[in-house]
Amino acid sequence: MNRHAQTIAKNAAVVAGATLISRILGFVRDIIVAFALGAGLFADAFFVAFRIPNLLRRLFGEGSLTMAFIPVYSRTREEHGEAAAQAMARSAMVWLAVILIGVTILVEILARPLTMAIAPGFIDNTEQFQVTIDLIRICFPYVIFICGVALCMGILNSQGHFLAPALAPVALNIALISAALFGYFMGYNVAYCMAYGVLIGGASQWFLQQPFLKRTNFSWRGPWSWRNKGVARMGLLMLPTVFGAAVYQLNILLGTLLASFLPVGSVSYLYYADRLVQFPLGVFGIAVSTAALPSLAQLAARNEMDEYDKALSASLGLTLFIALPAATGLIGLAHPVIGLLFERGAFTAQAVTATAQALIAYAVGLPFIALSRPLVAGFYALEDTRTPVKIAVGCLIANVGLGVWLMQSLAHVGLALAVSLSSLLNFGLLHIFLTRKRATRLLPAGSTLKTAALSILIGWSAYLTASWTPWCLVLIPVWVLIYIGLALLLRLNEAQLLFAMIRTRLKRGTPPKGA
Repeated sequence: MNRHAQTIAKNAAVVAGATLISRILGFVRDIIVAFALGAGLFADAFFVAFRIPNLLRRLFGEGSLTMAFIPVYSRTREEHGEAAAQAMARSAMVWLAVILIGVTILVEILARPLTMAIAPGFIDNTEQFQVTIDLIRICFPYVIFICGVALCMGILNSQGHFLAPALAPVALNIALISAALFGYFMGYNVAYCMAYGVLIGGASQWFLQQPFLKRTNFSWRGPWSWRNKGVARMGLLMLPTVFGAAVYQLNILLGTLLASFLPVGSVSYLYYADRLVQFPLGVFGIAVSTAALPSLAQLAARNEMDEYDKALSASLGLTLFIALPAATGLIGLAHPVIGLLFERGAFTAQAVTATAQALIAYAVGLPFIALSRPLVAGFYALEDTRTPVKIAVGCLIANVGLGVWLMQSLAHVGLALAVSLSSLLNFGLLHIFLTRKRATRLLPAGSTLKTAALSILIGWSAYLTASWTPWCLVLIPVWVLIYIGLALLLRLNEAQLLFAMIRTRLKRGTPPKGA
């Protein structure tokens, strides 16, 4: 593999490690919040209040803003130099601050009608309605900080730094955990403490980025312009990406809507199964695409398209190398994994079986969801944000149509299978259009077949041990080592790259002779 592939793999490992820490801390946060806040009036009010800035974060922050910013920033730095790129970043931050502060002031004034619109069921309960209004006013300024963090993430990622942005969610989780425990043990209202915790968490994420920005010699002090051409280009690129994020959220909403027509428990089966699929996808799938975008954007800006093709191909190969065995492993061990995590209290054996069936259906599509992310990053690096959005809209329609059809005979499993089939369609179309755009093969056939064969072998072996609860789960690290060992014997590039990275890190940690 070329040096760009090695860089992407190294950065993906950093993002994956930080994301893993964040996800584990997120589970701890859920447990502590459930303990301190419970599930009553104040809990409902807090979750509704936090949903609004969180939705705006997903629409305008971490995804669309960063993906639109990085290609423009990279091209500006390549064509006009570091000073021009920093001026573009400062101009973008000024625009972002003005827009978000204006929106925040509007929300503070219109918090009451906004609450009526998003939680009309609270109107009859005067106390709950007023608490929700108060919490919205406290929480909403969080969006200013988190969108600023997204811009910092774009700057740092473009400079080859990935750790601080990937650790940002850890700061939010720590703030929420601390706020919940502080409110509980000090006798204060936990919901209000957590609302302030959201605000503190947002500010903490922002300040966490600043020392790392300083190390890259970036400064917020310096020239900027209301009419910066780079910011105008970034705004044009953002419009389709925001729409694409909205399509994704609509996909989730429509899936829940369809599940509501099925027997009681169907929404919960799908929710718990999706949580498990999102874990490897969030840790590894997003990590590769996050690491790939800056490298791809820099290569496109330099017009080094052969290197761009090799780097994108390596990103796809690495994604498949991780996602495919994760999918077959989840399929093989679906029942014992669900049972170990959830089978207690009101979560019966029947619920375990139903959730495991949904998990298997979701896991079928996991590799295609993961592979789509580097492909989307490939389009964005070329400053083409329209094509992925058009494909996403078509796949949304396909998902709903397949869901309505399959749920007639397969109930909630049909809805999960519809997601997997539409994900396959999404990957197929992205791959076809980008392959035509680049006039080259992006996913190498040889390594794909080898990865698929090894993954099926490992998944089948795991399935044969599924009845050995809980030992089948203890064996998971063994299957991982066997998979990597066989991949090395077959001389798969992805396995050799990972092995070389591990060996390098071990050497760094070894003290010099004579020490």
